[in-house]
Amino acid sequence: MNTILFTPWRYPYLTAPKPSQPHGCIFCNAASAEDTRETLTLFRNDAALVMLNRYPYTNGHLMVAPVAHEARLFQSTDQSLRALIRLTAEAQRILSDVYRPDGFNVGMNFGEVAGAGVADHYHLHIVPRWGGDTNFMSVTAQTRLVPEELEVTFDKLTPYFTKLDGASVSA
Repeated sequence: MNTILFTPWRYPYLTAPKPSQPHGCIFCNAASAEDTRETLTLFRNDAALVMLNRYPYTNGHLMVAPVAHEARLFQSTDQSLRALIRLTAEAQRILSDVYRPDGFNVGMNFGEVAGAGVADHYHLHIVPRWGGDTNFMSVTAQTRLVPEELEVTFDKLTPYFTKLDGASVSA
């Protein structure tokens, strides 16, 4: 039997007007930024990039995006699609080596109504998961518990991503 968990505190967020991105698209900014720490960009090449999620579900929550500003997979070139999947596989391997998670959630949302925080530049989420990592804080206190600061995660992962072929990001 399915359990229904009502989350009424999310309704005001879901229905509130969404602010515009003050500095444009976060992925386009990451694709061209010189300060990779500021954009949390771990890796980029001509076709795709990997960056930390600034609002992670867990430590090591990464986003992989094409460099091209596109809203849907079918708008991408074969080169972008191959780069996206290859980089996703490499990111999953690196997260496995560094954090030793028990599993992963990997997913994409297309369009605002589907939950995409950046609706016009598609991206893929990689969320490492550990047995017993779910907790009541997200439900009862509207708070996520992430046991590691973003800067620590960035420093931990950067050496691994700089070893990838085509790396143009340096810390």
